[in-house]
Amino acid sequence: MEITASHPLALPVGVTLDRYIMHRQTAFPYATGELSQLLRDIALAGKIIHREVNRAGLIDLTGGMGVQNVQGESQQKLDMIANIRFSRALKNGGEACAIISEEDEDIIFTGNNNGKYVVAIDPLDGSSNIDVNVSIGTIFSIYRRITPIGAEPSLADFLQGGRRQVAAGYILYGSSTIMVYTTGHSANGFTYDASLGEFILSHPDIHSPANGQIYSCNDGNLESYDEGIRDYLNDCRQKQYTARYIGSLVADFHRNLLKGGIYLYPPTKKSPDGKLRLLYEAFPLAFLAEKAGCLATSGHRAILDIKPTSLHQRTPLFIGAPLMVENLMGHLD
Repeated sequence: MEITASHPLALPVGVTLDRYIMHRQTAFPYATGELSQLLRDIALAGKIIHREVNRAGLIDLTGGMGVQNVQGESQQKLDMIANIRFSRALKNGGEACAIISEEDEDIIFTGNNNGKYVVAIDPLDGSSNIDVNVSIGTIFSIYRRITPIGAEPSLADFLQGGRRQVAAGYILYGSSTIMVYTTGHSANGFTYDASLGEFILSHPDIHSPANGQIYSCNDGNLESYDEGIRDYLNDCRQKQYTARYIGSLVADFHRNLLKGGIYLYPPTKKSPDGKLRLLYEAFPLAFLAEKAGCLATSGHRAILDIKPTSLHQRTPLFIGAPLMVENLMGHLD
């Protein structure tokens, strides 16, 4: 049989996430395999959540639990399931000694006190959108612990600051499921092929456009924003920029990362300190964004320069194309 260039058998197999991690392991700051395994554990839990999300409407996984989480937000069924899946995967993997999650008030101790890493995670961001088939995501951040190996990890392991992250990323569950992460060198995206059960490298070395024409914010809060924010948004309208706001942080961030745009979650009268969580939303996305050529700020300082003081600390967030963020800062000044 003659195989032409367009024949499916002539197409490249592609680079799987496992193969990519193995090849890049020598570039990790501590290349002894633990971080590689930790990324695999996160990817495994992501595959499980992909499965649950895709059958949510068939097995009664949509809707709320009728209770609120530690953030005072209505807890969805899939919030609870994702939290359990990721916690279990990280505990069973043996490399994480402790976890913090949006869904839990305190540190989750894995019992693996010899583990060298701690993980901060938002298991399922935007989960209320499940009911209407809108994209949702997982956000994660990894630190090398500073407490002694073998001892019980402590709050200090999580409050090192955003620039001490050794890896960070997100998994977006949408029309396809994609995992994007960085270990501090470049940002790379892997799309999940359910038929193979593998994440395949689809977006190597992501470089976001320096400028864009998309702005993403909740326009319903406009009257609660500071004057500088309102001026910037009016400027965007006058320039006929495109408004795109999904209401799922990961989905909005991912689109702007690839196409060029800015995401805004300013402080409001109701939430003067901002609403997004610093450790497991703002820090990981800012760390990844900087590796892809973007900027992330609270409006006063770079997100990664903020000193964390508590597990569930909140912050305003402005993140995206550098020229757009700089323009925004000019309005705030």
